[in-house]
Amino acid sequence: MTVDFRLAGQEYIGLNGGPMFHFSEAVSLSVDCGTQEVVDRFWDRLTEGGEESMCGWLKDRYGLSWQIVPRALPELLADPDKDRAERVMKAMLGMRKLDIRTLRDA
Repeated sequence: MTVDFRLAGQEYIGLNGGPMFHFSEAVSLSVDCGTQEVVDRFWDRLTEGGEESMCGWLKDRYGLSWQIVPRALPELLADPDKDRAERVMKAMLGMRKLDIRTLRDA
């Protein structure tokens, strides 16, 4: 059984391989979010019936892994001030849903 779908203009085909194949963290989807409101919206909807994990990771109600990433995170982690970049990393490692304000304040 297959399903065709489109995300952000890109066409995809999903294939149901049968009950012997299960989702694992080996395959996940990453969502690039420009604002905290977008992070919150994806996080809230995808965790309904699912479970939160650490560092912006979650599993949806089907067991598929997602990482909800604010666009600011890679920029903050690449800060030329290595001490600041380390503080951002430490802050991120203590979060479930990533919070842009907290990351910027680190």
